[in-house]
Amino acid sequence: MRILMPILFLLLAPLAGGLLDGMDRKISARMQRRVGPPILQPFYDVQKLFAKQRIVVTNSQTFLMITYMVLIIFTGCMFYSGVDMLMCFFMLSTAGIFLYFSAVVTDSPYSYIGGQRELFQEMCCEPAVLLTALGFYILEGSFQTSDLIKADRSAILALPGFFVAFLFILTIKMRKSPFDESTSHHPHQELVKGVTTELGGSNLALFQITEWYENVLMLSVVALFILNKNPWSILCAVLVVLATYFLEILIDNTSARMKSQKMLQLSWAVTIAAAGVNLVILILVR
Repeated sequence: MRILMPILFLLLAPLAGGLLDGMDRKISARMQRRVGPPILQPFYDVQKLFAKQRIVVTNSQTFLMITYMVLIIFTGCMFYSGVDMLMCFFMLSTAGIFLYFSAVVTDSPYSYIGGQRELFQEMCCEPAVLLTALGFYILEGSFQTSDLIKADRSAILALPGFFVAFLFILTIKMRKSPFDESTSHHPHQELVKGVTTELGGSNLALFQITEWYENVLMLSVVALFILNKNPWSILCAVLVVLATYFLEILIDNTSARMKSQKMLQLSWAVTIAAAGVNLVILILVR
């Protein structure tokens, strides 16, 4: 299983991520009383981007984007192989640095601002992400994801505050409104696409595929709150993940962009109020 699961992630994560993206577009269109594109449209878009002529501002951008993609995929494979969750989160943060570099390596001021905002978003998310790993460790005495899914009960029963904090920063991680500071997924949101301003052709396709991998990885962490040794928990985890993604779509379509300072204040406040209080209670009752 330690070999099979990473292989399945490598092969199936972009398919699942692309389908979720297609569902996002379709549901968003229905919420706006439009028909919307077909669910497979994200795959058509990526195929079209790969077919375009390769024009880059600087060759180092391509190297940085490929490194970003490789690190995200490697992180997901680590997670599904059952290794240290804390190490997975550190690798995820490292991958984000390469996305930042791919934006600021160009001379475009818009791309540079997008890169700065991407880095700022990472700073907003890190406390909740690290506390999530700490909560699992205190509860189960291990950072190994292979140990966490073998628990007698679902972690969410003891870690509801951590779950709330992680759901909150998930909106930031997925770059959805009101926290789509670094780049927007909707054309009406902005004319200049932030961190992806200078990405085109195959580089933009790589970014899109990498985002699918990352979204599946983050939703897998959500599933980790539900999974236990009971086989029925797998079905429950799938339902919770789908409900979570629908919630993200709903928030994305009903919220306007928020200022960076407000995003930082809210993300840290929710992390302290939910995960912080839950952590104190968890320590006291053990």
